[in-house]
Amino acid sequence: MNTRRLGNSDLVVSGLCFGTNVFGWTADEPTAFKLLDALVYNSINFIDTADVYSRWAHGGVGGQSETIIGNWLKKSGKRDKVIIATKAGMEMAPDKKGLSRTYITKAVEDSLKRLQTDYIDLYQAYEDDIHTPLQETLETFTDLIKQGKVRIIGASNYNGNRLEQALNISKEHNLASYQTLQPLYNLYDRHEFETDIQPVCLENNISVITYYSLASGFLTGKYRSEADLAKTKRGSNKKYFNERGFKILKGLDEVAAKHNANPAQVSIAWLLSRPTVTAPIASATSMEQLGDLLKAVELKLSDEDLKVLDEASAY
Repeated sequence: MNTRRLGNSDLVVSGLCFGTNVFGWTADEPTAFKLLDALVYNSINFIDTADVYSRWAHGGVGGQSETIIGNWLKKSGKRDKVIIATKAGMEMAPDKKGLSRTYITKAVEDSLKRLQTDYIDLYQAYEDDIHTPLQETLETFTDLIKQGKVRIIGASNYNGNRLEQALNISKEHNLASYQTLQPLYNLYDRHEFETDIQPVCLENNISVITYYSLASGFLTGKYRSEADLAKTKRGSNKKYFNERGFKILKGLDEVAAKHNANPAQVSIAWLLSRPTVTAPIASATSMEQLGDLLKAVELKLSDEDLKVLDEASAY
């Protein structure tokens, strides 16, 4: 398995980040345990979660994903085999959200307890909090690193300007600095990231960990009509059902046939070819789906393949 470094840190991760937003939702604990065991066996060490997963499926109460991972860590004894990335800041309750010192200090303890670990490898600000000064958030994260509760920090859903502001504040005040960014980015959703955020990441050696890497499942090729949307609980998003979306699927089909692969594998391989992407996040609820993801990391696209996909996804 190819490995990559997170930003300017010493943390080395696999070229695929396994997303666990499905844990406690469409994947129960026994299934999650099997998937996590298989990840370690296949040298995938990067696991992404968040305190809020999967609040939407449990009447507004989150923490299920972190709890399942924590139970697995305790049972398996494999804490040293994985890099755990979690996030805080998204609303857990009306009084539990944001990136203030008070809230983050409490949120990290809750995550550590659910994960049954003494430290979090990568702790991420889930979304920008315009109501809290960036310096306050970064000072809080710096203290957590000094206390040994967090190893490195990252941001998610920051635009280019706010990310750059945060990086400058870290430099000016000698604070811990974001080493990663988790943005929406895939073969369909390209424009905002590539024009606004990517230049900042390139200039500052920020590792990009993409979410919705398969465009809510659309880039798997499983959803080609509105009737297909009802096939699974997770479904896809009708916003992709347009001329450009179907042109992208056609390009994926063409490249996939050339490599005896499938559209999902080609989509992940395309992300891994991008200059700032360290590890796309992708999830699975079965061993078969996980096998597909593992093959994607090994798939190498030619310049001709990339040209087909870039032309198909042009705006």
